[in-house]
Amino acid sequence: MSTTNKDALMAAVADDHQEMYEYYDQYVKNAGKPDAQQRWANQLFWEIARHAVGEEIVIYPLMEKHLGSKGLELADQDREDHQFVKENLYKLEGMSAGTPSYDQLLKTVMDHLHEHNDSEEQKDLPLLFEKLGAEGAASAAASFKRTKGFAPTRAPNKPPFETLVGLMTAPIDKLRDAFAQFPTTEEKEAAARN
Repeated sequence: MSTTNKDALMAAVADDHQEMYEYYDQYVKNAGKPDAQQRWANQLFWEIARHAVGEEIVIYPLMEKHLGSKGLELADQDREDHQFVKENLYKLEGMSAGTPSYDQLLKTVMDHLHEHNDSEEQKDLPLLFEKLGAEGAASAAASFKRTKGFAPTRAPNKPPFETLVGLMTAPIDKLRDAFAQFPTTEEKEAAARN
């Protein structure tokens, strides 16, 4: 999706949604290769966590501030959707990628995310754009992207304090180990060519 000032926030959020779908597609395409599937699942979970933190810290408060009671209702529903995803991602962490139960639970998460993401793109963000205008949306998009850059590896339950504490207290060696479990640059480039 091309980014213009008019739709900067929509583009930032929709691009993230598309990335999630691409990582899941790679997970599915690597069936029978549990190590590769685990790397793609880790990449997917990282993106979901960063995205959720960005929305919960930047976008949902803007919805509450600018859309009144409707914004509060939408933000609460979105947070509830995020909680469902977080709880199921936590369950997946204790399972083995590529197994039938893992595949089914991950598919359930992705089906839920598709509905949630579609609702954000078709309902939430257009309403917010009406109130923010192009300049406000561009500013919100920049804040969203910046916040995602500081997100921890796990999606917190209640931003912003757990997010900041989680990030500040994350052991460096644990973060380094986590990054080793992601697809390599070569794997991402090969996937992009296919």
